[in-house]
Amino acid sequence: MTDKRPIQARIASADDAEASIDVSTSTSASATADVSASACVVAEASSADARSTGASSADASAAANGAPDLGQPYCYRYPHPAVTTDVVLFTIRDDCLQLLLIERGNEPFKGSWALPGGFVDIDEALKTCAARELAEETGVENLYLEQLGTFGEPGRDPRERVISVAYLALAPESRLSVRAGDDAAAAAWFPVKDLPPLAFDHDQIIASAHRRLIAKLDYSTIAFQLLPDTFTLSELQRVYETLVDAEIDKRNFRKWAQALEVIEDTGALRRRGSHRPARVYRLLDRERIAFLK
Repeated sequence: MTDKRPIQARIASADDAEASIDVSTSTSASATADVSASACVVAEASSADARSTGASSADASAAANGAPDLGQPYCYRYPHPAVTTDVVLFTIRDDCLQLLLIERGNEPFKGSWALPGGFVDIDEALKTCAARELAEETGVENLYLEQLGTFGEPGRDPRERVISVAYLALAPESRLSVRAGDDAAAAAWFPVKDLPPLAFDHDQIIASAHRRLIAKLDYSTIAFQLLPDTFTLSELQRVYETLVDAEIDKRNFRKWAQALEVIEDTGALRRRGSHRPARVYRLLDRERIAFLK
């Protein structure tokens, strides 16, 4: 039976409970080709017109249904929206949950802060586009990406009808080296609780990403993606306390974390200040998220 209690309740009862783990891999979505409505003209001839010009019965049927001339690329009679991807990249800096924004170098919203993102190429997968745009605009590569949702209210982009597929990304600060590039005038980190005015509907996308991250703490190890390559249990606990914005009992948290069987002792010790040395751990598999039952 699935344990639906919040993460704090799970940790508090770590003395009596064991966590079982299912590991799953994230899957990538495929991008749909974005064909411009102006790229071709749809035939409107009726079947009677087609027959009168000597067309075959098959051609007449196709013409009656509005099919294009066979000598031209196939297209629909309906206008197609453009498709973009946007990335919400979270990390923990200065004991605070922060996200990466870029300053737009072009119109619309030139000079405003926005999420890294851009238009999907005609032969490009959605996740590939998200990773490419993130790398081009911020220099950040090779990190955890999870599809968040689709945002497509008419009028969200003043240029044209644009549908955005948003992605949630997580990485430890130690793995991030940010530099602005492509059409981004600047790139900078902002605390989630203190964001500047944003372009488009990016405030809604960020709010959705934050809700997803906090919700998944209750049934997965997604927060472990915010850890550096090696860490102590105190550092792991601080990640969780930062995300839930509350203190967590140290003894129960350690029992809960070790029962998950997704970390291993490296055999090394790390000393902070005058405290006694702490054991150093690492993830067994950084590429996978464990789902808890």
